[in-house]
Amino acid sequence: MATHVGLLRGINVGGRNKVAMPALRDVVASLGHTGVTTYIASGNVLFSTPQTGTGELAQALEAAITSAFGISVPVVVVSRDELAEILRGNPYRDEPDDRRVHVVFLSGEPTSDLLDRIANVQAAAAAKGSRDLVTAAGRVMYLHTPDGFGTSELAQRLLRVLEKPGKATARNWATATKLLALCDGQG
Repeated sequence: MATHVGLLRGINVGGRNKVAMPALRDVVASLGHTGVTTYIASGNVLFSTPQTGTGELAQALEAAITSAFGISVPVVVVSRDELAEILRGNPYRDEPDDRRVHVVFLSGEPTSDLLDRIANVQAAAAAKGSRDLVTAAGRVMYLHTPDGFGTSELAQRLLRVLEKPGKATARNWATATKLLALCDGQG
């Protein structure tokens, strides 16, 4: 049984897509997964399963959530080992503030066209004085927002660009590291 993390996008934000965590745990357990836990109400669910296909796991979670709650939310699933590798790969590890580094989890690796669009978005943000940086690596993007995520021109543009081709959801570094600790039973 491998531990996985389901990352839901856009639940319990601004009064929209409300999902109670006990109900979400029940839905995930109803799919046959074990050890189901949630972390904060922003859509982080950990579970164990013998299944290994993260794409198939995400599709099953999306369908079950739609059926149970009547909402359609994108879900990205990563294995515990994939999450550990993502955390080891942080190109911005010198940033002392965990709230200034984010991981954008993608449903698949970005195409070269998407990478070009992201480079253009970064250049446009830099032209407006942004110090933010984005680095793509596999099916994640690391986002460094030294002046804060909420006011980041790059973050807002990046998330709009990523909405179109597939599923993407961001977590700050503190949340990402906590999720790995929970996977390892250190929560």
